Amino acid sequence: MTKTRKLFGTDGIRGTANQDPMTVEIAQKLGQAAGLRFTRGTHRHRVLLGKDTRLSGYMIECALVSGFLSAGMDVTLVGPMPTPAIAMLTRSLRADLGVMISASHNPFGDNGIKLFGPDGFKLSDETEAEIESLMRSDLTGQLAAPDRIGRASRLNDAVGRYIENAKGSFPRGRRLDGLRIVIDCANGAAYRVAPTALWELGAEVIRIGCDPNGININENCGSTRPEALCAAVVEHKAHIGIALDGDADRVLIADEQGRLIDGDQILALIARSWARQGRLNTAQIVATVMSNMGLARCLEGMGLELVRTAVGDRYVVERMRELGANIGGEQSGHMVLSDFATTGDGLVAALQVLAVLVEEGRPASQVCRMFTPFPQMLRNVRFRGESPLHAPSVQQARLLAEAELGTAGRLLLRESGTEPLVRVMAEAEDPALVERVVAAMCAAIDSVQVAA
Repeated sequence: MTKTRKLFGTDGIRGTANQDPMTVEIAQKLGQAAGLRFTRGTHRHRVLLGKDTRLSGYMIECALVSGFLSAGMDVTLVGPMPTPAIAMLTRSLRADLGVMISASHNPFGDNGIKLFGPDGFKLSDETEAEIESLMRSDLTGQLAAPDRIGRASRLNDAVGRYIENAKGSFPRGRRLDGLRIVIDCANGAAYRVAPTALWELGAEVIRIGCDPNGININENCGSTRPEALCAAVVEHKAHIGIALDGDADRVLIADEQGRLIDGDQILALIARSWARQGRLNTAQIVATVMSNMGLARCLEGMGLELVRTAVGDRYVVERMRELGANIGGEQSGHMVLSDFATTGDGLVAALQVLAVLVEEGRPASQVCRMFTPFPQMLRNVRFRGESPLHAPSVQQARLLAEAELGTAGRLLLRESGTEPLVRVMAEAEDPALVERVVAAMCAAIDSVQVAA
């Protein structure tokens, strides 16, 4: 069997619901193949299955269930739950596999499937390739005999289990009493658990984006559209605002003035707090190539090193495990705190920020702004067909841009792992230079498509 990945991207399988590859047929085949791949021994095997609030989640869920059952796996359903909850529960319940149905921050029309191993970590590229190979083969003779077909059941206390786990990451003996917090759950998977956890810790909670209807996930709300959060913080005179995305594995913060605080600032804040407490396993903080150069300088001032990876929290986690680091994340808001979670957990990261706010007793605008970022610009260029990045004219434009930036800045070109987009990012101390370089690169990419 060939070991190549075509279905899996940087974060599982993702696409428009009811269109290839997010079809009932592929979901069912995936359930069969993954079920067979994670059958180990003669015990009754179990897969934990969660989802976000997308309408298409019902369809994908049913197809996956039928696939896993036919492979002889029992299925435990938990309904709408954050991605980190699925990772946590998979390990806690000693399940053989965990599955999250979600397209994260994408519009409601998309959906996706993420897989977690029994250790709660996302699968490696190699394991995903093995599953794809099985999906392309004839599985008829490998499926369960009639007396070994799996059973499906529902875990009724999943919400409570995750809430208690998240609250356990908050410093013992501290409370959120007196804090007014706006929480925006993007009408997604955390709409029940996040407000409840904050309220149980003593906060006054103002909820927005907590009324999912199947089609409003990430719609003008959540971490990808934080304008509503920022406005609500000012309107309600809140001390802080928290914005999660559709599956709650990323978080952004708004200070009391309604100004946004991104993942780089959150990383620096948590790194400083943990360093002071002696909780860092290493002097290395892991982030991606998208993180601002200002973060690197800030960490250097603390005696810490920024280690960069490819974009995607799975690559952050892999590098963290290699180094033994216990803090990593992305500018977009994925925060991986391995003392508490095996993947990005927006709620747990927010609780770490709130712990510092409580400890220092100062406004979020003072506590959470750790450094002045370098001027940075990111533009997305949509393309059709083959990637334009390999075109000679684009490569030439790239060389010219990098020469212009020199050592005072940097340029990053990359394809999105979930959409047909080229992401063009540049940063330097001179904002005019940044704008000029990004505009030139976007024009070069567009010209290739026009010529085609």
